[in-house]
Amino acid sequence: MKKHNFSAGPCILPQEVLLKASEAVIDFNNSGLSLIEISHRSKPFIEVMETASALALELLGLEGKGYKALFLQGGASTQFLMAAYNLLENKAGYLNTGTWAAKSIKEAKLFGEVVEVASSKDANYNYIPKGFSVPSDLDYFHCTSNNTIFGTQLKEFPTTSVPLVCDMSSDIFSRSLDFSKFDLIYAGAQKNMGPAGTTLAVIKEDVLGKVTRAIPSMLDYKNFIEKESMFNTPPVFAVYTSMLTLQWLKDLGGIAAIEKENEKKAQLMYSEIDLNPLFKGFAAKEDRSNMNATFNLVDESLKDTFDAMAKDAGMNGINGHRSVGGYRASMYNALPLSSVAALVEVMSELERKA
Repeated sequence: MKKHNFSAGPCILPQEVLLKASEAVIDFNNSGLSLIEISHRSKPFIEVMETASALALELLGLEGKGYKALFLQGGASTQFLMAAYNLLENKAGYLNTGTWAAKSIKEAKLFGEVVEVASSKDANYNYIPKGFSVPSDLDYFHCTSNNTIFGTQLKEFPTTSVPLVCDMSSDIFSRSLDFSKFDLIYAGAQKNMGPAGTTLAVIKEDVLGKVTRAIPSMLDYKNFIEKESMFNTPPVFAVYTSMLTLQWLKDLGGIAAIEKENEKKAQLMYSEIDLNPLFKGFAAKEDRSNMNATFNLVDESLKDTFDAMAKDAGMNGINGHRSVGGYRASMYNALPLSSVAALVEVMSELERKA
């Protein structure tokens, strides 16, 4: 039976990407060797890294604009630390919109003063703060574009006079933005791009080299730029699979094409949440994420029935995060519209039976 994979991460990947990646694990490019046993310094893998980096910049519209795309390790959680290590000299501003934003604030405080410009913690992060201003005396301003746990998403980004840093782990490559507004973007691969194990960092080079502190070699972006993401042994399988996914996205028509599909999925999902009296959405309507729809049952006594129905219909990964409860349907790029339709049908069937 087909499973409908709504997992929040590691996420669903395109079937053709999984097939190509699995073939490469057995025999990479008809070399008689596995992808995961060849030298990362060999010409075939160097070509993989170069292609992956070039595709990332191309899809984001950042080619020839002074940016470098790096594939690193340690997840976005290490980027919380790395971004501050490389950019924070005196004071930085942060927008606190969820668990991961709060964690990034905690790490940044190790390196300098942190101003929490705005926060939605007062309502368990179910909305995006509005009407805030970004101080002009910051080393940078940091925000999280999409909050996986709470199902909120920034629809607009502030215009700032200071460098703009963004954690785009759960919605990168999912919607059209002017990515040149950002000086540093980072994203764990395991939401929309590939398997867990690598993290994409896209950096405008001229934002670096402005802190006076000594930076450990493995946390210095400059070292990875100089060595083209291979300052140390890279996670070859995760990078290769990310390359395949980026090529898949390009072949579909790029971000503009997938954005249309993502909007269809979100519209279908939220329409059911709003029309079905048995469910209620968690996030404020104007801030709802197109990637992660969070919702709860109005009557918790129906939980066992709904859970059983969802399981019978092949639903996977729809349980909400413990800090929100209820349910979460993660609708990343590779999730087909048919899976969303299948979940909506289960929700409708529950209403008919109730």
